[in-house]
Amino acid sequence: MTINSEGCLVSGTGSTLDAAVALFHSLSDGTRLAIVRRLVDGEVRVADLVGELGLAQSTVSAHMACLRDCGLVQGRPQGRQVFYSLTRPELLDLLASAETLLAATGNAVALCPNYGTDAVAGVTA
Repeated sequence: MTINSEGCLVSGTGSTLDAAVALFHSLSDGTRLAIVRRLVDGEVRVADLVGELGLAQSTVSAHMACLRDCGLVQGRPQGRQVFYSLTRPELLDLLASAETLLAATGNAVALCPNYGTDAVAGVTA
């Protein structure tokens, strides 16, 4: 399995475990997760996300391309615009389950020394 610098799977996987790793890796970036969470509310254009997220158009487009390549979002052209939406309603269930798990653990994962809030910020104990 190969994952590019944006966290997207770029070659086929040999197992469902590899596919699950790729799925969770595609959602591990804060910007991509913010895009997916925004898409829960309905279709959106890249231009809308640029304003909402305060990021450059090229950055949002790259993350949207990653999500599209991973099969998580799809585009619907309308004139010169493309409206993006989630491809699978099961993604909503996954996000809801993640929120339930975080609430049940008291957000303990934020304390993880490898991936927690301090680790991401570059703070070491």
